[in-house]
Amino acid sequence: MPFFDMPLEQLQAYRPERNEPDDFDAFWHATLDNARQHAINATFEPVDYGMKLFETFDVTFNGYAGQPIKGWLLLPRQREGVLPCVVQYIGYGGGRQFPINWLDWAAAGYAHFVMDTRGQGSVWSNGDTPDINPDGDNPSFPGFMTRGILAPHTYYYRRVFTDAVRAVEAAQSHPAVDGSKIALTGGSQGGGIALAVAGLIPDSVQAVMPDVPFLCHYRRATQMIDTHPYGEISKFLMIHRDEVQTVFDTLAYFDGVNFATRATAPALFSVGLMDTICPPSTVYAAYNHYAAEKQMLVYEYNNHEGGGSYHTVEKIQYLASKWG
Repeated sequence: MPFFDMPLEQLQAYRPERNEPDDFDAFWHATLDNARQHAINATFEPVDYGMKLFETFDVTFNGYAGQPIKGWLLLPRQREGVLPCVVQYIGYGGGRQFPINWLDWAAAGYAHFVMDTRGQGSVWSNGDTPDINPDGDNPSFPGFMTRGILAPHTYYYRRVFTDAVRAVEAAQSHPAVDGSKIALTGGSQGGGIALAVAGLIPDSVQAVMPDVPFLCHYRRATQMIDTHPYGEISKFLMIHRDEVQTVFDTLAYFDGVNFATRATAPALFSVGLMDTICPPSTVYAAYNHYAAEKQMLVYEYNNHEGGGSYHTVEKIQYLASKWG
């Protein structure tokens, strides 16, 4: 795929006008307050997958509406005192898999908390958390992008982002975790979720590492590309011709560009300049609005895989520069 978006010099200056609802903060404060009416009730059940250098725990905690959300916690078996924790969110369609799939951060000496994504985990990796919507729904295009999209309070990502905030609180509840040193990471959807959490609970987050983040600058994405998952929105609107404004009014509550303006933690972003899933300009829209110290690593000839293992090395070095 050749370059199809703006030249890099234009991307670096691209700071589009934001579409932010007047009640954005009130909406999210009420959403999180309602979730916190349910105790976190995080449980950490030891599990043995044959990894002798790590302690591994099957995690369950209360997310949106007090619904149980699954995850993993991995700890290096040899450690002294409490550990900084990397909370990781998963790419679109994927689930938490098995602990054997998540060894990098614990091997680097951190606590590593992986959140399962509700309703997902049947596309490219297995998951264990169902999605239950107690608030109503609307007809939707297959996938998750248009579930409940005709109103902010019913939209799928309201539940996911709330789960993600509660995942940080669950991680902080474990006695081996230093709750004052929380880093967020994830690729694609996971990167978009990390940005949302960074903006929703900025005082609880000390570093953010979103890789080729999804869930940013929706309207431009849907008008540039027809690849999924953004293509799910386009296909929905192709049928529901009278709902265009309603859909983008809803998505404004869930746009990484708006969360980025509320973040305070240092951030390391990545972008692939040939990315046809999350176009570079959508990534730079969030990056250029990001309100704290930030750095972008550019992978010039890469699509949505971004930096891959090269970037994992960069992230480990980045966090070491922050925490040693």
